[in-house]
Amino acid sequence: MNRIADKNRKYARRKVHIRKSISGTASRPRMTVFRSNLHMYVQVIDDTTGTTLVSAGTTEKELSALKNNTEGAAKLGEVVGQRCIDKGVQTVVFDRNGYLYHGVVKAIADGARKAGVKF
Repeated sequence: MNRIADKNRKYARRKVHIRKSISGTASRPRMTVFRSNLHMYVQVIDDTTGTTLVSAGTTEKELSALKNNTEGAAKLGEVVGQRCIDKGVQTVVFDRNGYLYHGVVKAIADGARKAGVKF
């Protein structure tokens, strides 16, 4: 098997393993992270109703200046954390979505914590 297919298979396996144990409720929704080579996206999801409560991404006009690095991720985490607080969401379950918890993913979590969201 080639290297890229093996990497994608391992990512998919980690993602499924994490999602088996993490689920968002109305009182404690799930904050999930997606990152690509160019952009980062964060959603806060209530899995019982299947609705997205809060979302933010670097494709939005006001956030398009953020780069895909730890500094930009920290600012994105603060933005999504502030939007959560405005919506009344105080605590969330963090879903790293199969990514390792370091770098950009950790910076998003730390930025949301800095904004006042607990998890």
